Formats: sequence, structure tokens, C-alpha cells
Amino acid sequence: MLNKSYRNDVLNSLLKQAQTDKAQAEVSLRVLIDHPAGIGDHSTTDLHNNLNEALSKLADAEDRIETLARFDPAYFANKNLFPSD
Repeated sequence: MLNKSYRNDVLNSLLKQAQTDKAQAEVSLRVLIDHPAGIGDHSTTDLHNNLNEALSKLADAEDRIETLARFDPAYFANKNLFPSD
């Protein structure tokens, strides 16, 4: 069995990275959807590619957070896994 402190540090690190990725993806989607002038001289194809990339990053981050919660439900039971919601 791993050192409990090390295990907690690793789990927290994974959670924080997934939460950061989620927040970045949400900001990207908001900018692309609500402020299209912020994307500059891009084609609609570029816009759709960027939207899909941000959406995929958001879905991936949320999936990683949910997977961590299933991996160790006791550890993540009292943590706010989706703080921006």
C-alpha cells in the first residue's frame, strides 16, 4: 500500500489538473460563443474546429473528474469536484 500522504497528493493533483482543464475549456467555449470578435480573422471552419476542440476538452475533463470519484469514492466524497457549477 502506498504512503497515504503520497496517495492523497497524487489524487489531489489529478483532480486539480482536471478542474483546471475544465475551467479553461469553459472559458474557451464562452469566448468563442459569446464574443466571436475575439477569434480574429478565422474561417467558420476554424471556428467550428475550435468549438469542437474546447467541447472535447470539457467533456474529457469532466469524465476524468467523474472517474476519479468512482476510483476512490470515500476519498472524494466530501470534496467539491465541480466547483464552478
